[in-house]
Amino acid sequence: MKFRSLATAAVAALSLTTLAACGGSGGQDDASSGPKTIDVWLMKGSVSDDFLKRFTDDFAAKHTDVKLNVQIQEWNGIGAKIIGALASKDAPDVIEVGNTQVAQYSASGGVRDLSDKKADLQGDDWIEGLAGPGNFEGKQYGIPYYAANRVVVYRKDLFAAAGITTPPKTREEWLAATAKVNTGGNQGIYLPGQNFYVLSGFIWDEGGDLAVQEGDKWKGALGTPEALKGMEFYKQIQALGKGPKDSDEAKPTQTDVFAQGKVAQMIAVPGAAELIVQANPALKDKLGFFPIPGKTADKPGAVFTGGSDLIVPEASDAPDAAYTFIKELAGEKWQVDLAKSMKYVPNRKALAAQVTGDEGTTAMAAGAANGKATPNSPNWAAVEAKNPIKEFQTKVLTGGDPAAAAAAADAIITEALNSGK
Repeated sequence: MKFRSLATAAVAALSLTTLAACGGSGGQDDASSGPKTIDVWLMKGSVSDDFLKRFTDDFAAKHTDVKLNVQIQEWNGIGAKIIGALASKDAPDVIEVGNTQVAQYSASGGVRDLSDKKADLQGDDWIEGLAGPGNFEGKQYGIPYYAANRVVVYRKDLFAAAGITTPPKTREEWLAATAKVNTGGNQGIYLPGQNFYVLSGFIWDEGGDLAVQEGDKWKGALGTPEALKGMEFYKQIQALGKGPKDSDEAKPTQTDVFAQGKVAQMIAVPGAAELIVQANPALKDKLGFFPIPGKTADKPGAVFTGGSDLIVPEASDAPDAAYTFIKELAGEKWQVDLAKSMKYVPNRKALAAQVTGDEGTTAMAAGAANGKATPNSPNWAAVEAKNPIKEFQTKVLTGGDPAAAAAAADAIITEALNSGK
């Protein structure tokens, strides 16, 4: 699914001009009839008005044979709308989709294979958290657009008071630092018990996963030694605060908890800091960011990569013009501009060095180098709808047997991922 909780915190609410909501290109294939019009669906909040104007003005000047009709879509209900469009003969030419949704749409057969464009787009340098989900059954259907991921948001003043002069870079340093600031009425970290995206990163660091594919079947993998080690670390770090063991970061909203002034750290996208300061202006200039630490200092911890890919429906009657649009938006110039404007991570690792000047974005880009996504199954949305991973976390954090809790969750995951096979 789309990383909505991250995008909401990462950017301010945006009001973008919404054009006609229908799909379908109005232009003709015959170049003599004038510019070819392509319809593009971008999601609300993914770009600002200013960025969109700069991009479309530049595109119009460079590509006089293509006319853009950019339509801003709401996230609510977009899944059914895209599925309907892909099954029709009147689909838009380019659609922005959540990175983990690509497999679901590609399985329908209505998405164009863009594997032959990978080299032209320097795809070997794409960040894995966008490229992996965009690849389904060995074919590249989704072209990485932009990414966002979690970092550690921390109180610089509380760290300094505890004698911590540099942010931790390893798990051991992180535990030690968190224990030092978990005193005097302050929570070392606010980590609710059911933040399964954070757990995913710890599991990936251990070499495990939430589920694995065996042939054409899937199997839940929380019961593996690697996943259980990841859960054990989650339990250790979570204990250094007062986060509830039976709810996630939205209940209560963790930025509101942090804004009360008694929390030293939390895990969120950098944009969450803006919400904290809005709620408590006294914390302005006291917040810092660092990548989630890994097992060793040379590599940050694995993180779930949220963000979007761009797809071209098979029904598009202007696939070449659609690719021209994608090549521009996914290219270096506009990737760097977008990342700076919206505080995103660019789609290519080599571009991260060009996103400087903002501590939060820099930390996020560093973590993105070790970003990953949830299991690339068309049925993953069904797993998150039931979300046995959250129940697994709560059972372990409240003293339950980890192996038994994992087995129960794995059974639900396995059934959901193999539904319809």
